[in-house]
Amino acid sequence: PRLVRSENKNTTHSNVELLPHADSNKIMDHIISLTPRTYSEARLIGEHYRQGKPVIMNLSDMEETERKRLVDFASGLVFGHHGSIERVTPKVFLLTPPNVSVSVEDKNSAAQASFFNQS
Repeated sequence: PRLVRSENKNTTHSNVELLPHADSNKIMDHIISLTPRTYSEARLIGEHYRQGKPVIMNLSDMEETERKRLVDFASGLVFGHHGSIERVTPKVFLLTPPNVSVSVEDKNSAAQASFFNQS
């Protein structure tokens, strides 16, 4: 999987690890990142997720009521497929299928160990 590093020292870093999954022999080779503007784009999120792809949802361009609806949709989607949903920032979420594990590293220890922290 491709991983994008954040240079922001206040974020929490995550590692993505593949786990064996009975339904899929395919290798995950990318993560989908979407920035929907309306709830009608929920279908695209669902289609990518059902194909076994992790999805990053950036909801910062959505109104509050539609953002809540989309988070509810995504929560039901991952529950129904035995996956997980993680809040990355207040308006960004990571949806991971059951064959992908996300390990969260403490932001203080990540900042100390970060290659980009040269101070």
